[in-house]
Amino acid sequence: MSLLGALENRLRLPLIAAPMFLVSGPALVKAACRAGVIGSFPTANCRTVEELDRWLADMSDDLKRAADETGKPTAPLCPNLIVHRSNTRLPDDLAAVLRHKMELVITSVGSPEPVMKPLKDAGCLVLADVASIRHAERAVAAGVDGLVLLTAGAGGQTGWVNPFAFVRAVRTFWDGIVVMAGGMADGQAIAAAETLGCDLAYMGTKFIATRESLAKDAYKEMLVKSRLDDVLLTRAFTGLETNMLRPSIAAAGLDPDNLPMRGAIDIAKDINAAERDRQNAEGPDAKRWKDIWSAGHSVSGVADVPSVAELVERTAAEYAAAKRSVQRV
Repeated sequence: MSLLGALENRLRLPLIAAPMFLVSGPALVKAACRAGVIGSFPTANCRTVEELDRWLADMSDDLKRAADETGKPTAPLCPNLIVHRSNTRLPDDLAAVLRHKMELVITSVGSPEPVMKPLKDAGCLVLADVASIRHAERAVAAGVDGLVLLTAGAGGQTGWVNPFAFVRAVRTFWDGIVVMAGGMADGQAIAAAETLGCDLAYMGTKFIATRESLAKDAYKEMLVKSRLDDVLLTRAFTGLETNMLRPSIAAAGLDPDNLPMRGAIDIAKDINAAERDRQNAEGPDAKRWKDIWSAGHSVSGVADVPSVAELVERTAAEYAAAKRSVQRV
């Protein structure tokens, strides 16, 4: 059985509800896993390591109860570790993930090498976010089990590469798990990613606009109203290339076409809860956490605010129809 095989029989769709900063919380993750897709969240969404312990315990217990009630295993939950060198909380977050015996982890914003040995010693599958061939090659050399390809369509911190070219280039040297991130608007897109050579797909923007997400109602409403042209690629708010919603930038009193460039990347400042609280009270730059919101190129596919279960049901029907269409050809 392949590395992914053990997970496939627990999935209704080859899909990960993408980890979204300040959006993915326990309710969204549990609903995704119960519905049959991998539920992920950034560990930095927890204000403290103690809160992370509580989240992991609560989610694990809930999913065990769901499996006992239905007699069917739920999809796995998947913490996302931010491995950038400025993240001083990484050792403690890693320790919590290991305490709770997570079977799947995503690493992002840096090389996964520092966390590989303890995760692999614990039998955990590791997927690494990568935005270029160089990143992919380094992640493979570090020993990851899968690559999450951040393409130009991904919301939040994004990539720049065309997904068709990226997947095919990676498949020339990598036969492990490949996940497509960016532009996953529906089940047809998931089926297309599989045809291209991917094993799984990330879907983020449409999960923001679900009833279980931590996003503000105004954020969800803006996603419903927005179009692809409302997504702006900028380095102004995180120091990294990030897809943001133009209407939210304008609503915060800033000019989307005349934004100041942020300086050096400092993940520690971005994920530190006390720093976020301070910044939210001071100056327009900090509004990125409270009033300025991200979205991917799939925003045009957001038409309403369903429950996670309804979104997965709808996406599964689209995926099945796309697979039948291919089989008829």
